[in-house]
Amino acid sequence: MRASRFSLLALVSALASIVAGCEQSAQLPMTTLAPKSDLGEAIHHLFLEVTAWDALIFVIVIVAFTLAVFVFSTRAGEAAPPSQASSDLTLEVAWTVGPALVLLMISIPTVRTIFRSQPEVAPKGSLEIKVVAHQWWWEFDYPDGHKTANEMHIPTGQPIRLRLESADIIHSFWVPALGGKRDVVPGQINHLTFIANTPGDYPGQCAEFCGLSHANMRFRVFVQTPDDFAMWQKEQLAGPATPLPNDQLAVQGAQYFATSPCTACHTVEGVSKGYIGPNLTHFGSRTTLAAGVLKNDPADVAAWITDPQKIKPGAYMPALVLPGPKLNALVAYLESLK
Repeated sequence: MRASRFSLLALVSALASIVAGCEQSAQLPMTTLAPKSDLGEAIHHLFLEVTAWDALIFVIVIVAFTLAVFVFSTRAGEAAPPSQASSDLTLEVAWTVGPALVLLMISIPTVRTIFRSQPEVAPKGSLEIKVVAHQWWWEFDYPDGHKTANEMHIPTGQPIRLRLESADIIHSFWVPALGGKRDVVPGQINHLTFIANTPGDYPGQCAEFCGLSHANMRFRVFVQTPDDFAMWQKEQLAGPATPLPNDQLAVQGAQYFATSPCTACHTVEGVSKGYIGPNLTHFGSRTTLAAGVLKNDPADVAAWITDPQKIKPGAYMPALVLPGPKLNALVAYLESLK
C-alpha cells in the first residue's frame, strides 16, 4: 500500500512539474505555448490533444503496473497458484483495437492541421511574400517590389502566404509564436499560410542545420496593425533617405559607399545594384544586423564591417580594413538609410 501511495505521489508531482514548466515557458520569446496566429493556435490545440491521449495511456499503464506488482503477484514464500492461462479472443481484440483507435484519434487532427498550414490555393485577399533562405540570412520580397533582410513585417487579420525558396542548401523556416516549421529546399517551393492575430515582435530561427553559422541564422517578424503596416510599406517604397547637407560625416560616407566594394554585393536603390548580400536601401530602419546577431547601432555596425568572421564564422562578407575616419563615415551613412 505504501508503494502504491508513492507511485501516485510521483505521478502527481510529475504532472505538476509539467504544468509549471508550460506556464514558465509561455513567457519565453521562442515558446510554442503562447500562439499568436490561427495556425499557432491550431498546432497548440493539437499538442494539448495529443498530450491528453498520452496522459490517459500513461495512467492506464501505471495502474496496470501497480495492480500487477502489488495485487496479482505472489510474495516471497508463497506457492504460485496453478496456471489458468487460456486464449481470450475478446481481450486480444481489445488490446489491438484500443491502440489503433488512439492512433486514429491522433492522426486525424494531425493531418488536418498539416493541410491547413499549406492550402493549395492562396486564401482570398492574402499577402504573398517570397522568402529566400541564404547562408546565413533571410530575404523577404514583397509583391510591390521592395525587399528587406532578416526582418519581415506583416499586418494582423490578413492571410499571409509565404513562398519559401532556398538559394543554396536546405534550411528551415520557423517562428514558434506564429506556428509551422517548414523546410526550405533548393529547387522546390514550399508554402506556409497563417493569419497573425496579435501585434508584436516575434523571433524566428533556421531550424535545419545548414553549416558553420546555422545558429546565427536568425530573423524577426514584426506583426503590426493594418495602419502601422501600411505606413511601414509606404516608407519602404519611398526609396533611401539622402543624407542631410549638414551631416557631413554621412555625406562623406555616401560618397565612399558609391565607389566602395560594397556596391558589388549590396543594393541601395539609386546607388548600387548588388545582388549577393542583403538589400541595404532601408538598413538604418532595421533593429538588428548580421541576421539578428547584433543590434543595429554604430558600434556593432563598425565591428561587423571590420571583422565579420569574428562575429559570424563562415560569413561570405569580407572584412574591410578601413582607417577610422572612413569607417565612421561609412557607418554614419548606413545608419542614415531610414
